[in-house]
Amino acid sequence: MIIWSLLVIHNSLTMSLNRILAFGAGRIPISLLQRQTQQLKMPVLEEIIAKNKRNQDIITSIASELKVMRGELLARKKQQLSQENALLRQQVEVAKQQLIALELSHGKKQIPLPNTRGLCTEAPNTPIVDSTVKSNQSAEDATSTEKKQSAPKEKKPKKEKPNTTTGNVNVASELPVDVGRLDMRVGKIIEVGRHPDADSLYLEKIDCGEAQPRTVVSGLVKFVPLEEMQNRLVVVLCNLKPAKMRGVTSEAMVMCASTPDKVEILSPPAGALPGDLVHCEGYTRQPDGQLNPKKKIFETCAPDLKTNDELVACYKGAALLVPGKGKIVSQTLKNVNVK
Repeated sequence: MIIWSLLVIHNSLTMSLNRILAFGAGRIPISLLQRQTQQLKMPVLEEIIAKNKRNQDIITSIASELKVMRGELLARKKQQLSQENALLRQQVEVAKQQLIALELSHGKKQIPLPNTRGLCTEAPNTPIVDSTVKSNQSAEDATSTEKKQSAPKEKKPKKEKPNTTTGNVNVASELPVDVGRLDMRVGKIIEVGRHPDADSLYLEKIDCGEAQPRTVVSGLVKFVPLEEMQNRLVVVLCNLKPAKMRGVTSEAMVMCASTPDKVEILSPPAGALPGDLVHCEGYTRQPDGQLNPKKKIFETCAPDLKTNDELVACYKGAALLVPGKGKIVSQTLKNVNVK
């Protein structure tokens, strides 16, 4: 009996143990599955977060690049507008000088305005057309009365006519012969090469702020290398009468500091632009439309055009300059002629 009861107890314990093991074996796969799913979910979330961060960085960099590009576009547009404004100012100045030359050729005396560098006519409020018509009418009346008075003698009116006309045409000749009669401007050499028929001459195209560049022939081959001529700012005398040099018409002259052994091209101040007008301190700038070779105006002024101890180009000791930008200078030559 004792043995039997022990067997019964053993069997019951075995069955209980098996049930416990069976229940535990059924729970273990569930916990492992949860753990595996959690392990799978964490890398996916981390990858999504990393991608989101990368996308945010890309968006930020694109926004900063767009900002920089916008700033560059604005700066470029501002620079373009400033260049266009400078060109317009040059064109206005050129038109103004042409108008002054026309008025001088028609007998209009130029009067400097106080506290300004500009010039005006004697009667700025009167229309130019009316004044010319009145002058023509008065001239016709005068000639008609002269013809009536001198009807029996036909030779006298013929002698008097050139006297009345030359009085109006030669008003420009009454101006003082000084540096103010010279039309000097800043120019830029945009094209240069050797003269086809002369080894000692350069053939240049110079932008003087006008619609078309000027053709200029310069005898600088022995003094200035070709590479130093290209794209160089220079001072140009623009109202000389065009002259042929070895078959090519030269329309201006490059101003230089000169000795028999050395020649240096005069340098405009920093910031100068093609078309800027060159003035002289103490002298009113009222250039002739074209210098008359017979009057020898440049030849009269040339001996007084020199550099000083500070390398500044001067006329009778007064500096040549571009207003608001600086003085005209040579590189090394002091107290030498400018021509």
